[in-house]
Amino acid sequence: MTDIPEQTPDMIRFGWEEWVSLPDLGLPALRAKVDTGARTSALHAFDIETFGPSSAPKVRFTVHPVPGREDLVIPCSARIVDRRTVTSSNGESEQRYVIASTLRVGEESWRIELTLTDRSSMTSRMLLGREALKDHITIVATDRFQQPRLSYDVYNTARVRQAAPNRSLRVAVLSREDNYSTRRLVEEGEARGHTVEVIDTTRCYMAINSLSPEVHYDGKRLPRYDAVIPRIGASITSYGTAVIRQFETIGVFCVNGSDGIGASRDKLFAHQLMARHKIGMPNTAFAASPKDTDSLMRLVGTAPLIVKLLESTQGKGVVLAETKKAAASVIDAFRGLKANFLVQDFVKESAGEDIRCLVVGGKVVASMKRTGAEGDFRSNLHRGGSATSVRISKEERDTALRAARAFKLNLAGVDLLRSETGPKVLEVNSSPGLEGIETATHKNIAEKLYEHIESKVRPAPVRGRIKAED
Repeated sequence: MTDIPEQTPDMIRFGWEEWVSLPDLGLPALRAKVDTGARTSALHAFDIETFGPSSAPKVRFTVHPVPGREDLVIPCSARIVDRRTVTSSNGESEQRYVIASTLRVGEESWRIELTLTDRSSMTSRMLLGREALKDHITIVATDRFQQPRLSYDVYNTARVRQAAPNRSLRVAVLSREDNYSTRRLVEEGEARGHTVEVIDTTRCYMAINSLSPEVHYDGKRLPRYDAVIPRIGASITSYGTAVIRQFETIGVFCVNGSDGIGASRDKLFAHQLMARHKIGMPNTAFAASPKDTDSLMRLVGTAPLIVKLLESTQGKGVVLAETKKAAASVIDAFRGLKANFLVQDFVKESAGEDIRCLVVGGKVVASMKRTGAEGDFRSNLHRGGSATSVRISKEERDTALRAARAFKLNLAGVDLLRSETGPKVLEVNSSPGLEGIETATHKNIAEKLYEHIESKVRPAPVRGRIKAED
């Protein structure tokens, strides 16, 4: 009988099966078969999909690290270093993507190359070929687990989520415009290692069925995105929210959901929603019949009054009526055009200024004070207003957060007026522009948004409990 030498600091002893981890991929425990007859190492992977530019292609894939646990899914991504033809022991050849990753065994770690393939029929989710074995590794072919043992039980803990690597994401920005906000979202996402694609919302079309709902674009099915950032223009709200609903049906994380976008665009419903959540706002009234004009104005208060079209955006369709007679004339004119509108009291003490609070992921990340152009009560930057950074009060911060929560928006521009009775919410914007607030506050809002997206989609979903194995 041949004696097996003791392991020394200069030598690592492997059995024919060992516990290993791939920390770069967020896989803390795998059982790997050691096979010196195979040149290339292999990792079990499915849903393999390439993405990114041709100059630096990437691949994303998912792994079932525990045999028999198809409900445990770890999403991964990596740079493609090669594409190689691999011939199996039964003589079948297969083209596989090759990635590089750190292999950790006990206290030792080193870089190896791995091919991606379906090993669902194998008891070992990973195969270690001879290229991955260091010169000072001795193989003990008659034994297994010569190195410290790990356990699948690690997937039961929150540490798996906390230790998840910064994998590259595939992100879609739904936008019809090549403007500052769209360019910043692409620029920041790519700087963080993600692939960001701009999709024209109106050119999307949908296959709606119960088995395999899909979104198509320019004659092809869109790939599986990790996240969608909606930049839906007011003129296409109905179709845009339908596209968002389709992505929600597929299971894609949407920064703002279809319900929140729709609620924010329907000014009447938006005010009713804020009233339901007891959020301060200017006194508001709405009526359909011309017989109710006087009663409508009495509900709001005395002149001056604001008359606002329900479809108004960027300050358009918003009129300041200095007197009761002027208000009645504007209301009659809007009714003559068969337009829907709201009547609100004018908060005089705001003096043509409002505050835009930018909420990302339940936090106010920036705020600016907007001042209207000379002689204009509207403070919209699109109408010549100016903006400066401003410090907001705790009450104003709380009001902005409550408003964003009421609309279930992860990204929201909440516009406030400072009144004698506290902050009043004018509007909740589900597609806030980034240029004005980034310029005024010198804060990287796009970065804050990607940090929120990453926190939502990078953690690996873990379901149920996993029984520890030897």
